[in-house]
Amino acid sequence: MLSIVKSLKQKLSKSKSSLIDKIAETVQAHGVIDDEMFEEIEEILIKNDTGTDMADLIIERLKQDLRRDRIKNPEVVKIYLCDVMQDILMQDVPEDDDFFALPDIKPFVIAFVGVNGTGKTTTIGKVANRFAKAGKKVLIVAGDTFRAAAIDQVAIWADRAGVDILRTEPERDPASVIYEGVAKAVAKAYDVVLIDTAGRQHTKDRLMKELQKIDRSIKKACADAPHETILVVDSTTGQNAISQAQHFDEAIKLSGLALTKFDGTAKGGIIFNIKHNLQIPVRLLGVGEGIEDVENFHTVQFVRAFLDRDETGE
Repeated sequence: MLSIVKSLKQKLSKSKSSLIDKIAETVQAHGVIDDEMFEEIEEILIKNDTGTDMADLIIERLKQDLRRDRIKNPEVVKIYLCDVMQDILMQDVPEDDDFFALPDIKPFVIAFVGVNGTGKTTTIGKVANRFAKAGKKVLIVAGDTFRAAAIDQVAIWADRAGVDILRTEPERDPASVIYEGVAKAVAKAYDVVLIDTAGRQHTKDRLMKELQKIDRSIKKACADAPHETILVVDSTTGQNAISQAQHFDEAIKLSGLALTKFDGTAKGGIIFNIKHNLQIPVRLLGVGEGIEDVENFHTVQFVRAFLDRDETGE
């Protein structure tokens, strides 16, 4: 566990420093614990994508805990703040599942959805590589048929991961292509099917209707599929990520989120924003551009890495 946390700390270093280090600097600059300090911390939280409601909740709990323990020294405020944030993030969290530990279902069908530019295709490639390395027979279905570039891109990732791909010419009906892919996986005894879907239509309503049609097509080929429906979200988009999740969940029931680009300019607070606003678990964390740079999202490991806790939580 400790080595995993240390590795994750390194990968999250930029996002972490944008939030925790700024708070530490603010606290150190104050000689006393006062309203001005709380206001500055709250402003940092909001600017780092926690959302205003979550920022308010964090600050109120921080004030309560400091009053309860009669804390006067501002140097220990960061410790109390990290405790509050950890408690909020871990509240009501069930034991995290290993995304890559497949149940006894064959083929296991995973649909990936999300707007263009979030890293959806890249995430599919990373996930395919992870399953392939575990000895699984993997099929990628290039279901974003509206863009020739999308088909070519996912084909490149399939080649890099060393897995099979079902692709067709552009402009074909995506639902029919996806049906063919899942049916092939059933007939050819694939272990895993990873489905790419379109991220943009002329209108939001059209995109959502297309996703509903795709969901029906998947079920025609494999009645209990998709077994996972993952929304890929660019973690640098802030509050817009919450809106995306709500819209997609209405169209095709989501089982989880994959947060990409969490190693660079992501501000970190988006995790807390998601916790406050959605009942959809984060399942995957994209922490780099390499084919290996995808992590299971485990709440405990993330908290320890992001909030500078060691294995014992100190």
